[in-house]
Amino acid sequence: MNPSHLSSLPSRAVIREVGLRDGLQSVQTIVPTEHKREWIRAAYEAGQREIEIGSFVPARLLPQLADTAELLAFARTLPGLFCSVLVPNLRGAELALAHGADLMLVPLSASHAHSLANLRKTPDQVVAEVARMRAARDAAGARTLIEGGVGTAFGCTIQGHVDANEVLRLMQALLDAGADRVSLADTVGYADPAQVASLFERAVAIAGDRLWCGHFHDTRGLGLANVYAAMQAGVSRFDACLGGIGGCPHAPGASGNVASEDLAYMLGSMGIDTGVDIGALLRLRGRVAGWLAGETLHGTLWRAGLPRTFPGVGADQDAGPDVPSRCGAATSPTFHA
Repeated sequence: MNPSHLSSLPSRAVIREVGLRDGLQSVQTIVPTEHKREWIRAAYEAGQREIEIGSFVPARLLPQLADTAELLAFARTLPGLFCSVLVPNLRGAELALAHGADLMLVPLSASHAHSLANLRKTPDQVVAEVARMRAARDAAGARTLIEGGVGTAFGCTIQGHVDANEVLRLMQALLDAGADRVSLADTVGYADPAQVASLFERAVAIAGDRLWCGHFHDTRGLGLANVYAAMQAGVSRFDACLGGIGGCPHAPGASGNVASEDLAYMLGSMGIDTGVDIGALLRLRGRVAGWLAGETLHGTLWRAGLPRTFPGVGADQDAGPDVPSRCGAATSPTFHA
């Protein structure tokens, strides 16, 4: 790789695991709480330090996520684990505050049509809800961060085109309403690297280090390329789902997120430290695949294994899922919000 390209990339990056929320909300299987605890612990032991635990939504709407409070209580016992939850409204935010989440993600769709289908609110009504969440957070004296996630930032299967200026307007509105962080999401996998570079460069110019995360679905096979483009724009935290599961119930055609194990491999092969033990992550993927028998998982590393040239892999053969190798530094860093 050309060294001039490397100079614009971070030396460290964070993979925020969102499979327990974005992934499981999109499958029919209801994974037992005990298995979810095993998932959280194994991900933690593999070096992941940011995990989206679930979502505070009514169980009748998403029974797959009905145990979020119980899982959050368990996750908070793991030292240094930064726990986030998705909250669609003020009631969800109050639950996140009561149960001690480190961060609550508020989804906002830049597509008006998708916003109404997903949240039954316009984007600007969501912004007003964030202001109420901020007031509730401050009144409670809580330290929970608020992240406004701008979804369908590159287009929508319901509405079609989404104007970049509208995306940026809504991002700024979220910050003005009291969000501590913002993120951009390609909810349906419409983006290409050129689009990502353009929008993220403009977003970084507005939000600086408050632009917290990139979220890319791999619907058309461009998820990893889009991560690379966002890194060049200055972003170093990315959502990913183990096994590439995920999607949106109100975004027809949206498939899974970038696979956590594939992203960890790409970053590690580029010399970017994630602190993730890929072998351990692949073994966890195998366990999760067993729990989700009959569901569609994605990703490619689990089939191919780590190549001989990857750091820590022996020269005699390629490394399959049972061969551990850690990306970047020999020890797992602790990530702070």
